[in-house]
Amino acid sequence: MRKRFVFRREDRPGAAWLARFAAGRHEAERWYLGEGLSDPPSADECRAALGTHMPELIPHYDRVCTLVGDDDLAHRMLSQYRPPPLSSGCSQAVWLGDDGPALVRNYDFPLDIVSDGFEATAWSGREVIAKAQRPWGGCLDGMNEEGLVASLTFGGRPAQGRGFSIILMLRYVLETCSRVDEAVAALSRIPVAMSQNVMLLDRAGAHATLFLGPDREPALSRARVCTNHQEEAVAAGMVAAGRSVERAEVLRAVLDDPSTTLGSLAARFFEPPLYSRFVGFTTAYTAVYRPAEGRVDYLWPGKHWTQHIGSFEAGEYTHDYGNLIP
Repeated sequence: MRKRFVFRREDRPGAAWLARFAAGRHEAERWYLGEGLSDPPSADECRAALGTHMPELIPHYDRVCTLVGDDDLAHRMLSQYRPPPLSSGCSQAVWLGDDGPALVRNYDFPLDIVSDGFEATAWSGREVIAKAQRPWGGCLDGMNEEGLVASLTFGGRPAQGRGFSIILMLRYVLETCSRVDEAVAALSRIPVAMSQNVMLLDRAGAHATLFLGPDREPALSRARVCTNHQEEAVAAGMVAAGRSVERAEVLRAVLDDPSTTLGSLAARFFEPPLYSRFVGFTTAYTAVYRPAEGRVDYLWPGKHWTQHIGSFEAGEYTHDYGNLIP
């Protein structure tokens, strides 16, 4: 299977964003109206929730709502409030040795759902580089010009609540926070729709992993490894199928090995069980964030694309994933 990725610089959503939104409208509706969405919120309820919990995003939300026009469903989708259940894989680790600090992550998800965009934005004058995910503003992982890095994984539990999609919450902290402690405080007060883990790192080397969920209080961990479970692994379902515990154990062993370097750690992400070639659980890309340098390396087997805060390079890349495993 082949998938095309686009690196784009777009300070604020405009005509190009609107064209992409229109092209991906069916996919966005399938996401937002997917199985599990009952008693959907109104557009007014969505905007009110956004204003209560992430008010700094309201001017940007209103801008994209104006771009799409009088479209109630679009306004609801763009709020990313109370989305349906959705799970993914992912492995990530914080490196604090030579060439660090760094955060290394794999994002595992069905390729036909992963969006094509890597982007640099400046919504409020602060540059953010991120792996974008539809429909608006969503970040799977990213870094801002102050050197704050945020990256997500699925938390491994089926809980669903009246909260926001984690991808918009990551956008929020990258837009409004500069340090790990600020991001921890922000993420801990915003209601999240489902079980999620967020790994944070800043240029000073401060790091944290937050275990979030609609049915629990946020919990802070200083562990430098995070996969798809929280304090205690769930023994069945997605966590077991995705080998979450095994992946975490592999990463801990790599970090504990005194011969490990940042390069060898990143290389380990291209080997099983961290690297996945299953259709429903495909490693879409690897990212290595180096906040002290304002640098991120996006990696695929045989391909390396480096981006920097202040000098983001536009372009395209198509990766051939070969024949995936059913």
